[in-house]
Amino acid sequence: QVQLVESGGGSVQAGGSLRLSCAASGYSSSSKCMGWFRQAPGKEREGVARISSGSSMTDYANSVKGRFTISRDNAKNTMYLQMNNVKPEDSAMYYCASGGASWCSWGDYNYWGQGTQVTVSS
Repeated sequence: QVQLVESGGGSVQAGGSLRLSCAASGYSSSSKCMGWFRQAPGKEREGVARISSGSSMTDYANSVKGRFTISRDNAKNTMYLQMNNVKPEDSAMYYCASGGASWCSWGDYNYWGQGTQVTVSS
């Protein structure tokens, strides 16, 4: 049974940092793409960052480029999102996701975690 469990969310002031983690289990996560998505109240879910199975490829939403860094440790079956210089508009529920290929387009993610809340105060 595929399971993705996020952690590391919380409340932080603007300009601060957070690191989100996503622990994967129940499948061969090391050969699959992974990504972070977020959804704020009243808004559609959006892709934040994605990473290929071997970490050779990454991609970011324009709104987080230069501030967020995605990484993964396949030995630990864990993916990370380092969030620096956060802004109030980064406040959202953040979801970890995985897809069926080594590199996935934003629409090809079919396994999802329950989410972790990030709240940034000004």
